[in-house]
Amino acid sequence: MESLAVYHGAISKEATERLLSSIGKDGSFLIRNSETKPRVYCICVLCKECVYTYRVHQAEGGSWVTESSPGVQKRYFRHVKNLIAAFQKPDQGIAMPLLYPVNAEKHSCQPNER
Repeated sequence: MESLAVYHGAISKEATERLLSSIGKDGSFLIRNSETKPRVYCICVLCKECVYTYRVHQAEGGSWVTESSPGVQKRYFRHVKNLIAAFQKPDQGIAMPLLYPVNAEKHSCQPNER
């Protein structure tokens, strides 16, 4: 996880919400540590002035899985970057596609290269 530019480590939920709200672009996202569950991460995405959080963890066997909307079948990914790529598309069971990564180093919001 540490090798991903969008990984912010132990940033709090409140700090995440302030950061994404200050950017103000729907689809801005970052990944942070879960504050309540060890070895679990959160993908946080801004959508209509709200920050939606989806837990991500490594399943048995090493695949990555995320929680999404109820009724949406769980999908497993070999790498977190594959999970992010899948959720860049609309209608994937999250509030808003992951469009603008917020990098930890610069807190900058850049459109994804496709």
